[in-house]
Formats: sequence, C-alpha cells, structure tokens
Amino acid sequence: MNDPKSKIRAKALELGFEAFGVASVEDPWPAEARLREFVALDRHGTMDWMAETLERRVHPRAMWPGARSAIMLGANYGPDRDPLAILEHRSKAAISVYAAGDDYHDVVKKRLKALAQWMVRDLGGELKVFVDTAPLMEKPLAGKAGLGWQGKHTNLVSRDFGSWLFLGSILTTLPLEPDVAEVDHCGSCRACLDICPTAAFPAPYQLDARRCISYQTIEHRGPIPTEFRTHLGNRIYGCDDCLAVCPWNKFAEVAQEAAFHARETLQAPSLATLAELDDTAFRALFRKSPIKRIGRDRFVRNVLYAVGNSGDPALLATVHARLADPSPIVRAAAVWALAQLSTGDEFARRRDGAAGSETDPGVMAEWRCEAVA
Repeated sequence: MNDPKSKIRAKALELGFEAFGVASVEDPWPAEARLREFVALDRHGTMDWMAETLERRVHPRAMWPGARSAIMLGANYGPDRDPLAILEHRSKAAISVYAAGDDYHDVVKKRLKALAQWMVRDLGGELKVFVDTAPLMEKPLAGKAGLGWQGKHTNLVSRDFGSWLFLGSILTTLPLEPDVAEVDHCGSCRACLDICPTAAFPAPYQLDARRCISYQTIEHRGPIPTEFRTHLGNRIYGCDDCLAVCPWNKFAEVAQEAAFHARETLQAPSLATLAELDDTAFRALFRKSPIKRIGRDRFVRNVLYAVGNSGDPALLATVHARLADPSPIVRAAAVWALAQLSTGDEFARRRDGAAGSETDPGVMAEWRCEAVA
C-alpha cells in the first residue's frame, strides 16, 4: 500500500471514523457565492462571526493559502430511537440528538489529532485540523470529497449514514488524489422543508437561520421572538425535525461510539426538573456536553418556553419559582409561561404583585405584552 491516500484512509478507519474522502482545495467552488448571499441577506442573524470571518470563510485557501487537499472524515452518531417521538410528550424535554451525549468536538478532535500525528510522522507535509471551530465550510467540502450532498435543508445527507454524521477536517499541503463529488439525490422530495415548524427555508437549499429553532435555542441570546415560541413545542436545545424526516435515514446505523449515545439523564428528562437547575447544578449535569456552552440562563429560558407549551397546569409551581429568578431572561420567559398556563385572574394577580418590585425593563415589557395578548 504505497499510495498515501490509501494509507490515510486505512488509518482513519482504524481510529474509528466511518466515512472518508478527499477534496482538492485548489479549485473555485459555488459555496462561496451561496455564503456571500446568506450573509448579505442577514440570514445569519446575530452570528456576527460569520460576517466578520467572511473573507476567510469563502474558500479553504483564503484561510490557509498553502493548503492543497482537504481530508474529510465522518463519525456516525445515528440515534437508537426516533428523535421525533419525544415531541408527543409535552412535559418532557426534547434535546437534539447531537447534544444528548458527550461533546462530539472532544471525541472527533482526539481522533483527528491522532491521525494528524501519524500523517506528519509517516507522510510528511504540513497540516491543520478542524472540528467546526474555524472559518471552514465543512459541509460543501464533505460533498466535494464524496461523503454526501447538501440536501434541501442545507445539511449533509449520506447514502450510508443518512443525516447522522459528525464532520472533521484536515487541510494538508500533500497533493492527494481527490474523490468524486457526490451528486444530489434529493429528487422531488421536500419532506425536510415541509416539516419545519417555523418555515426556516425560504426555498430549497436555502436557510434563514433567524427562523430556525436550532439557532433560536442555541445561538440567540435574548428572549426568543414571540412568533416562534409556540412552535418550539418542547424543544429546549436544537431541533432534529428536518434531519429525522429524511428518507435516506432508512440506511442509517446506530452509532458505535458510546460517547455519542444519549446520556440516561438526557433521555426524555422532565421539564420541571430542568427548570430547577441553578448554575452549579447546570454545570454538573452538562459537564463534557455541548449544551454547557449556552449557559444556565439561556438553557432555563428555553425550558420555560417549553413549560408554557406543555399545556400542563401542574407545572405552574415550576413557573412561579422562576418568576423571582436572578436572571432577567429567565424571569421574562417565566412570565410568558405563566400567561400560557394560568387563568386571566391569576396572571393579573401575579402581574400586579410584580409591578411594585420588578425593575428590569425587559421583564416589565413582557408582563405588559402578555397582559394585552
């Protein structure tokens, strides 16, 4: 086996990667135009880093001029249950499949570093490794490398693993033989577009992140806009609807990596329990979890919107406790949840009690908004 690409592939599979491909980074590509349009239309919302790093992001060589090849690797995180089933249990929390286990960044980066060290020692050349942490458009590169194609929901779809691939990348100065790019196999299907609760797709292959539940529950820092709150349902971190409904998932396999399996504590946890978390308990529960990065306040904000959508008056005690929360964003979400679950008289009584003590203008605005809703 003298071909360096074959050697790298064999080593990658040995390290636990299930998908492997190589793309040249020396050619122009249409992903640049799509990204520029996305940012120009402000569809990135408050993700300012996308605009700030735009010129480095539009092409791999804009970030590293010396790169010649991109080694694209995929780690299967296929779930062992239907991700949409939890949506029927409205007093339980729905957490995106990718976030229910350990942080994939840590797992994938460890494998990438091992592969990179081996490459430098055995093959030479310079390289850089990436796991969704740099201005590198990994999904278009994965398509060029033959791992899959970007579906109408803009996410990567694999013929072998469906929707469930974590991506890792190695840019290298080695001139490796590129693989054949995967072609689009979506056909006339529009299941991913039609299931989206918030109509986040202006057209096939276009996403407006500002309308996406994953963006709102993870990236957005303030109160979630009123127009989206009821559409959240019980989704408290991310949304899998467009991924889970894809027909190509019939070929998906359950993840072999134990770290990608949902933790027992995150398999349909109760909203009431999650709403009680203080910062210390939040950090303990989500240690080594990607959920930890949004912080306790944003997380409990999301939980309270789900509580408001639960239709369960038994959760009113949970809401009442959060009306006095130290965080204004949590108190504001509690006001909204109270308005959804309580009678008009009870809401008015709580509102009048808050009027004399509440000083945060955002929370007071929430009380006034719900009072006239």
